[in-house]
Amino acid sequence: MRLSTSNMSMGELTVAQICNLVAIDTNQLMWFFFLCPNLWAMPVQIIVGVILLYYLLGISALIGATVIAVLAPVQYFVATKLSQTQKSTLDYSSERLKKTNELLRGIKLLKLYAWERIFCDSVEETRGKELTSLQAFALYTSISSKAPLSVRTRTVFMNAAIPILAVLTTFVVHVHISEDADLSPAVAFASLSLFHILVTPLFLLSSVVRSTVKALVSVQKLSEFFSSDEIGEELEPRATLTSGSSNHNQNRYQALSSSKPFLSSALYSLSRHLQPLKVVNRKRPPRDDWNNYSSRAERDGDGPSQEAYQDVCIKISSGYFTWTDGTPTLSNVDIKIPFGKLTMIVGQVGSGKSSLLLAALGEMQRISGTVTWNSPTDREAAGDGDIRQRSAVAYASQKPWLLNATVEENITFELPMIKPRYKAVIEACSLQPDIDILPQGDQTEIGERGINLSGGQKQRISVARALYHQTNMVFLDDPFSALDIHLSDHLMQDGILKLLREEKRTVVLVTHKLQYLPHADWIIAMKDGTIQTEGTLKDIQNSEPELFEQWKTLMHRQDQEFEKETVAASMTNLERKNLRRAMYSREAVRTEEDEEEESVESEDDDNLSQVMRQRATIPWHSCGTYLSSAGLVLLTLLLLSQLLKHTLMVAIDYWLAHWTSHVIAAKTEATARNCTVVQDCGFSHVWYLSVFSVLCCLGIILCLATSVAVEWTGLEVAKQLHQNLLNKIILAPMRLFETTPLGSILNRFSADVNTIDQHIPTTLECLARSTLLCVSALGVISYVTPVFLIALLPLTIACYFIQKYFRVASRDLQQLEDSTQLPLLSHFSETLEGLTTIRALRYEPRFRQRLLQFTDANNIASLFLTAANRWLEVRMEYVGACVVMVAAVASITNSLYNQLSTGLVGLGLTYALMVSNYMNWMVRNLADMEVQLASVKRINSLLKTEPENYEGLLTVSQVPDGWPQHGEIKIQNLSVRYDATLKPVLKNVNAHISPGQKVGICGRTGSGKSSFSLAFFRMVDMFEGRIVIDEIDIAKLPLQTLRSRLSIILQDPILFSGTIRFNLDPEMKATDEMLWEALDIAQLKPVVKSLPGGLDATVTEGGENFSQGQRQLFCLARAFVRKSSILIMDEATASIDMATESILQKVVMTAFADRTVVTIAHRVHTILNADLVIVMKRGIILEHDRPEALLDKEDSVFTSFVRADK
Repeated sequence: MRLSTSNMSMGELTVAQICNLVAIDTNQLMWFFFLCPNLWAMPVQIIVGVILLYYLLGISALIGATVIAVLAPVQYFVATKLSQTQKSTLDYSSERLKKTNELLRGIKLLKLYAWERIFCDSVEETRGKELTSLQAFALYTSISSKAPLSVRTRTVFMNAAIPILAVLTTFVVHVHISEDADLSPAVAFASLSLFHILVTPLFLLSSVVRSTVKALVSVQKLSEFFSSDEIGEELEPRATLTSGSSNHNQNRYQALSSSKPFLSSALYSLSRHLQPLKVVNRKRPPRDDWNNYSSRAERDGDGPSQEAYQDVCIKISSGYFTWTDGTPTLSNVDIKIPFGKLTMIVGQVGSGKSSLLLAALGEMQRISGTVTWNSPTDREAAGDGDIRQRSAVAYASQKPWLLNATVEENITFELPMIKPRYKAVIEACSLQPDIDILPQGDQTEIGERGINLSGGQKQRISVARALYHQTNMVFLDDPFSALDIHLSDHLMQDGILKLLREEKRTVVLVTHKLQYLPHADWIIAMKDGTIQTEGTLKDIQNSEPELFEQWKTLMHRQDQEFEKETVAASMTNLERKNLRRAMYSREAVRTEEDEEEESVESEDDDNLSQVMRQRATIPWHSCGTYLSSAGLVLLTLLLLSQLLKHTLMVAIDYWLAHWTSHVIAAKTEATARNCTVVQDCGFSHVWYLSVFSVLCCLGIILCLATSVAVEWTGLEVAKQLHQNLLNKIILAPMRLFETTPLGSILNRFSADVNTIDQHIPTTLECLARSTLLCVSALGVISYVTPVFLIALLPLTIACYFIQKYFRVASRDLQQLEDSTQLPLLSHFSETLEGLTTIRALRYEPRFRQRLLQFTDANNIASLFLTAANRWLEVRMEYVGACVVMVAAVASITNSLYNQLSTGLVGLGLTYALMVSNYMNWMVRNLADMEVQLASVKRINSLLKTEPENYEGLLTVSQVPDGWPQHGEIKIQNLSVRYDATLKPVLKNVNAHISPGQKVGICGRTGSGKSSFSLAFFRMVDMFEGRIVIDEIDIAKLPLQTLRSRLSIILQDPILFSGTIRFNLDPEMKATDEMLWEALDIAQLKPVVKSLPGGLDATVTEGGENFSQGQRQLFCLARAFVRKSSILIMDEATASIDMATESILQKVVMTAFADRTVVTIAHRVHTILNADLVIVMKRGIILEHDRPEALLDKEDSVFTSFVRADK
């Protein structure tokens, strides 16, 4: 809350970096504290384990322990490699997502130009690199045992193979060292258990060390953040002034107070607010020179007159301010802002107007000077030594800042709703028409950062918030920048001059609109970070006549622009149209979701059990989809390797039991025959040891084979599902993108693909292993003591109900944890972006409180999830204890009465001890698997999308090469709809366009103009009639061929990241001469020539390094490169300035003179030179003729449009 905004504005810290501290680094610390006890517990565990082994096996135990110790660093090396491959995988993943995002954002253009395959291949290429990196990741994972510890030990090859190797080495040495080696079941199975116990701490120790290193890095990052610059309040009461000059000042205050009582309040205010805010930099010692600043009254020995301070709200004297430690951004600032008046700050771009507001708010570092606040409440302030703060300021920043909340919540901003005031503010900001478009009116959530709204709409909501707040001070930073002239006038008249003036509020307005200067009570003119002049307009006219004349010229030019602006509030209408489109598509999705929810909720209570049953069932269908994507061969290999591995594991233990039983028998026989060593009686360890060694070696090989098989299966599935998803998406009809939020589709490619890539294979492997271990353990116990089968039935039933109960709760708690983390992170990033606004309004405590609430909610969910896991563990321990008890009683009874071999008793008990652990992990992995399979389910729902019909009755070879050569278009009885379930948008349209004609199509919003243009590209459902171009019915053409032979310029110019060459010609068919010619025609040749690299100059994402007008001209050049004889312009001039529009018009008339051009017109004057004008209304052609002929008819609709345009 006190972070200095200079850190972010100067690029030292980004919002993403700070959010990472909350999301990732705090988590690393939590894990460290979670694992911290292991740092001292594990060495103790290892030492005790080795001592016990030595006690059992003597010197040979140390050799086995050495094997484990030697292989532990290998594990650490593999873990390091693993984190490196993880990093490169993340890099490729980010690149793939960036390309996918671009593909989805520009999907309409890509479809219209038939370029989707080019962009799809680009994504696939990056995906290939990502999969190569994932292969390395999979290989290291197969070998390693990396895991988020104590959540799941991802025991793959090494954790399974090393105990086998250690046991094998130990027993080989043990048998060979001592002739009379004691290898009874008691020794063998006890040492086997001890080796298993030893492996875990040795490997976990390496992971704990890595976790500690990560935690230290996180601590370093956090400490850097905590020591970054902060905004501090320096509100020192007079009594705390330091010695020397300060005592002198203190005496002077007392003298002044006693001699001039009427000055006390003004001076008190001054003394209090002399240094109200400054940036505290923890890295540097605080500057002590603040104490040397005093008011002019003190310096001159003369008190100011009462009026001087009574009417000044803010006073900055000799102010020098900076964002960084370098040169001051603002120099020698001496200004005063009068109470209850409208102050305007004007100046060129970059002259420091916004910085001046932020300096007054205390957001900048102050080098020297004073900022004095004197709000009305201060005048009646109490006691003499009080510290007083500056009052709250309603601040609307230049870049609007909105919350992810409803429109109403964004305007009222936690203040109580006062209906009349709210209505007045909405009216002043012309927000009612926009609110009417929103599906739930002002209760509609406007998305994070106001993502559903245009720049102008966001700006007006931000200004509305400032107007609604009844603070004495209002700071408006360039509120007209994103508004058209009519909205600006309305806001000025109704909002600022009427609403704020009537309430006698002090308004500081930064603006470029000089025509509003006559309304200002006080003007501050800035230039290059200094104050050029201040005063009333009349003062400036007298003192700075040159500046005044310059303003007059600019005001005159702005008035001319006002006259030029043709369609009333055209920009606003366009914004509202886009908002309507966005809201319609969101509503369609929401309605579908609501219907699904209602279909579940509308069932009666008797169906509640059915719903619960559905929630408790495992998603077998998603599981089937996942496994079937792997292919039959890999799936068979996976199953066989898993079964063989676990059979071998049991075989190794069984053979050990068999061997040790024979040792006991041999000993008994040796005692009977008085042999000193068992070997003398004909018993040899060699045969048993050989078989044991072969089994162990096979076990190690199978461990590796299994882990590789699991990872490769996971990779194959990931590859197939991503490929299928991408292909489905690029072939999907436009309707999908209009009705599904882009973020939702992108989420399938990011979060869901990541789950399939990295999480499901691990969980699947753990689930398969723990299940097979559990089954093999119960199988062995049942084999040793068949009577155990009787107890198995009730225990199985108990386990079934426990897992069913746990899985539902665990899934819901995991979703709850995820869903509580999202608001926490989004609130945190929102707060960071709006720090200045929050601090200006003094809302820090409220936001801090809400952040704590979100943190608590997330912590509670995590706590409950941990508690649920503990709950399961305790119950599984009970079941395990019952298994051990039954197995122990049954096997001991069996050995006493039925002569059961001691080796088998040991085997049975060893397995019985492991059952509870296996069962616990089996259920937990099953719950995790369910949550993760939801990703497969979501991807599967997109895979069911019906693709567009790309096939045609004609093959590509049957279409003439140069088609369409002439550009003749015949439209016959054409009816069009967006979807089979929707009403037609064009009805029985007939038209004939001759080759080379220039046709203009106009009509009100929703008349079907854009649908008309999309029909040429078969982007909409043409259910009746046909379009014939150069004697070929377009319905018979392959879709790719049709779209690749026509050109279109859309309303929103779309550029892709890459080079200029790639943007003009992604197919790489055109020569450099052709590209330069196209750029020359679009009047962009000088611009491109001046860039480093020329045609190979970089274009950033979305073409952000070019202006809106330049982007539209690039789109024109792109259309020219195509050389197609038909060009469609869909409202191409709607979002560009007049100058660019005239270039566009000229090019169309000259460069495209011999081509057929169909223009969908937003500004009617753009089609006055057309050969034919078509006027549309509600999907039908109302009138069509030459523009002159239509204008001659007084009652024609076109004539009324032209009149309105003027």
